[in-house]
Amino acid sequence: MGLGTLWALFAADVLATIVVWAFGVLYENVSVYDPYWSVYPPVVFLLWAFYTDNRSLPVILLLIASWYWGWRLTRNWFITFKGIAYEDWRYTKYRSLHPALFHLINFFGLNMVPTLVVFAAMLPGLQLYKPSVSASGLSAEGGLSSLSVAVLLLGCLICLASATIQLIADKQSHDFRAANPGKVCNVGLWKRGRHPNYFGEIQFWWGIWIMYAALNGIDWFVLGPIAMTALFLGISIPMMEKRQLANKPDYAEYRRQTRLLI
Repeated sequence: MGLGTLWALFAADVLATIVVWAFGVLYENVSVYDPYWSVYPPVVFLLWAFYTDNRSLPVILLLIASWYWGWRLTRNWFITFKGIAYEDWRYTKYRSLHPALFHLINFFGLNMVPTLVVFAAMLPGLQLYKPSVSASGLSAEGGLSSLSVAVLLLGCLICLASATIQLIADKQSHDFRAANPGKVCNVGLWKRGRHPNYFGEIQFWWGIWIMYAALNGIDWFVLGPIAMTALFLGISIPMMEKRQLANKPDYAEYRRQTRLLI
């Protein structure tokens, strides 16, 4: 995939984010951005497969992984969706703490930064559409080496396992909260780690990169999953931890006994 093509996809992503942001401003609800996170990657991967007429093994595995991931994340959004009038607590917090700067925070921090991080994490997957493969990924006959195929399958399995972890964690959390409102969920995967859903999300994007590395080795595209990891470890998880500590007295003890990720 040429640099011009990547810039075109990037521009389309930014433009779509601006449209989503505008709807959020119109409805005074930043949460309209949330489903965009799970829709854009699998749709782009699928449309690009049709556009390039690419049905290679790497692309097929990428589509299987991304659509399963996207289905899980969109499903969870649909289950937790409380109507267009409801805004996630993270966004209402920014509204109340920074009213004068909120529109700047909204556009750049809550909409554009996640879009940029997701696009960076998608870049390794987009490179799977290239017809060329590095010499290390080829067999003596010119096809994919057995090692490359094995690592490709490993990356895909990691992606599928990651989304499955998220799916299980979603159900365990929903069931526990329904039966124990206000309590700290410490059952199932939540007993093994405080954020199994975030763990699955981080691991998914590393799985995509592993698929890329199977054909191209390690290069600057590793910055994609690193950026995704930094987003969760530096922003999402600390914000969630702070809220849990403030709202649930038992969370401090749960935090002491349970590791951050699985």
